[in-house]
Amino acid sequence: MRDRYDVIVVGAGPAGSMAAKTAAEHDLETLLLEKRVEIGDPVRCAEGVGKEGLKQFIKPDKRWIAADVQGARICFPGGIKIEMSEVGPEVGYVLERKIFDRELAKQAAKAGAEVMVKTRAVDLIKEDGFVRGVKAEHLGDSFDIHADVVIGADGVESKVGRWAGINTTLKPKDIETCAQFLMTDVDIDPCYCEFYIGNQIAPGGYAWVFPKGNNEANVGLGISGSRSEVRPIEHLKRFVEKKYPEGQIIEMIMGGVPVTVPTKTTTNGLMLVGDAARMSDPLTGGGIIHAMKSGTMASEIASKAVQSGDSSVECLNEYERRWRPTIGATLQKSYKAKEWLLKLNDAEWNSIASSIVGINFKELTAFGLLKELTLRNPKLLWDLRSLL
Repeated sequence: MRDRYDVIVVGAGPAGSMAAKTAAEHDLETLLLEKRVEIGDPVRCAEGVGKEGLKQFIKPDKRWIAADVQGARICFPGGIKIEMSEVGPEVGYVLERKIFDRELAKQAAKAGAEVMVKTRAVDLIKEDGFVRGVKAEHLGDSFDIHADVVIGADGVESKVGRWAGINTTLKPKDIETCAQFLMTDVDIDPCYCEFYIGNQIAPGGYAWVFPKGNNEANVGLGISGSRSEVRPIEHLKRFVEKKYPEGQIIEMIMGGVPVTVPTKTTTNGLMLVGDAARMSDPLTGGGIIHAMKSGTMASEIASKAVQSGDSSVECLNEYERRWRPTIGATLQKSYKAKEWLLKLNDAEWNSIASSIVGINFKELTAFGLLKELTLRNPKLLWDLRSLL
């Protein structure tokens, strides 16, 4: 390890590894820091990802694909189920994130990035109003590492962003608190993902069952942080006791997902990507593709900044100008839909579900489903027209 790099990336999830890989491919001296002992472990995700989005960045590999999903079912509170015969951008593969994340980090290393695990960023180096590097700890040693650009990929409520003066704190209503079991010996359809809607099951969120092969599945749920009188783990236990009483829990994870829109993602010498930049979809909670896109974009801008010797916020704002009309436009639309759908009670969900019974949707997209529901329930869903 040297004491200076062109780019330091903090966090080796999909956003961070793509940022490090892209920076290295642009011939930048790049360092990727990961605080955990093992990249990808523990998993903080339901592991679903759209096929087409993923293929933009990496060739699918059966080593890290747990299930190739053929369809999905949406299950409403009164028992009505809508089946999608194909899947769209929300879910197509269920990944093995422990292997997938490690593969992305390997690709970053092969591209030339230096990777350090069990290395925790504890603060930023700041000089003359610029972020100039990272203060870090590794196996009891503390040290400073300088860089022209720091990319924060350290997840929800980013500490890196906060140290740089960016407010990364989320309001309770803007975070989905989640719990998930990896279960075995569960009787599931191995080719279909299932989503369960209802305020009794998951207030302000939904439950999911994502198959992983061999009678295994990720079974989890997320609830709105503003409706968390009961912890998500308690909601999940009730769901599992009812759905899979004979199943065995072999892993449990808990965490949070930002379900809001990004605000500020750049300052002098620093950019935020992925969950650190609040780029998970507020409606679905999915964030892997946006993470990979934002990591790639940020390092392309970092390359220009390093080559020009200008890492000012004015220069780095090209990153914002690229993600706002693309990723940002999608997130704004999803956020408005999420805010409106949170108002529905279970009786209203059942009412709109009954209007589409018997329809076989060829493709699953969240907004495709909303469009169909709005057309058939114009009075109840009138306010959603502008989003469709």
